[in-house]
Amino acid sequence: MEKFVTHTGVAAPLPRSNVNTDDIVPARFLKTIRRTGFADALFANWRYLGDGQGPNPEFELNQPAYAGATILVAGPNFGCGSSREHAPWSLREFGFRCIIAPSFADIFYNNCFNSSILPVVLEPSIVDDILATVSAQEQCRLHVDLPAQTITLPDGRAFRFEVDAFKKEALLQGLDSIDWTLSHRAEIQAYEQRRRQEAPWLFADEGADRRGAAVPTA
Repeated sequence: MEKFVTHTGVAAPLPRSNVNTDDIVPARFLKTIRRTGFADALFANWRYLGDGQGPNPEFELNQPAYAGATILVAGPNFGCGSSREHAPWSLREFGFRCIIAPSFADIFYNNCFNSSILPVVLEPSIVDDILATVSAQEQCRLHVDLPAQTITLPDGRAFRFEVDAFKKEALLQGLDSIDWTLSHRAEIQAYEQRRRQEAPWLFADEGADRRGAAVPTA
């Protein structure tokens, strides 16, 4: 997984409340569990015209002012609804590295860290201020500093955010849940070896049950 330390990028506003995971990636695109192939599905019901005539020019991410955006500034309760991991996958593949909102749905919030996305929670008034700044300035670039836990606007104003220490360290190192577990491979192997000595019956040879009797193979 890609590390996140600092990031400077164009911010796009999405001033909508309760954006759910079906809004982020509609259910009709959930045909695979691979993490790729979801960039075009992101916000599909909003990005494209229903009559199949192409992109919806009214949707924020289709406007030239926010082309190439890598930071999304959204409303409260972002990522609510089902727990589908495809939602952060689609956001990351589209190019987003950071999402700023007053609040997130818990499962979506945690899934973001496993997709190398930093979800930032700030006070509603601060998010409103950032939304106003981003909406008023084309190609507005924000600076995100995870070690310092700050978001800095073009005018120099900086806002500090809180983040769980464990999640912060994992993102700084580029470790998802599986990577973090595997980083403790030596300790896991040492534990297994110790347990083999303490309770050998738990590690019966393959093809035998826990009582040591051979298990029929036919």
